[in-house]
Amino acid sequence: MQSPSESIHAYIRAKDQNRPYWMRRAFAEDAALKMIVKTEAISFPALSKGIDSITEVLVRRFAQSFENVLTFCLAEPPKDNAGSFSCDWMVGMSERESGAVRVGCGRYDWLFQSHEPFLARELMITIEIMQVLPPVTLDPIMDWLSGLPYPWCPVQTAVVRAPKVQGLEVILDNVRRKR
Repeated sequence: MQSPSESIHAYIRAKDQNRPYWMRRAFAEDAALKMIVKTEAISFPALSKGIDSITEVLVRRFAQSFENVLTFCLAEPPKDNAGSFSCDWMVGMSERESGAVRVGCGRYDWLFQSHEPFLARELMITIEIMQVLPPVTLDPIMDWLSGLPYPWCPVQTAVVRAPKVQGLEVILDNVRRKR
């Protein structure tokens, strides 16, 4: 039996590790992805319908531009029979072309099937902030992120372990406020 938590983990693994085949372990065939982007530092289509379209947007196209991706749900995993789940998230990555580092945060709002395998039937991703940092920050940012519990990380753990990198405080302040 697969749980909502495992569906979320499959999505994160697919996106972070460029594994399109894992998306079928996360989303129902007719799922919908809604994006609310509150920053000009990154862009996505507002709506994608169906597993193939969602995979194209969140994995294939995303991986063409970004690498070293680590995504964290800043919450405890959902209960095994959860019909819906919302949590804050944080991500770090680097741009393939320029080497610039990006650290962002926002919110996930999931709706799951009411039966096994509890795949996502809808995901709304809100991107609150996306900071673009210079390539020289890659090592401290990735050292920090790769040392955090993955993919479920308490906010306090993420904040306490954060490096002193100019521009990162805006992200940390945002995730602190959401607690």
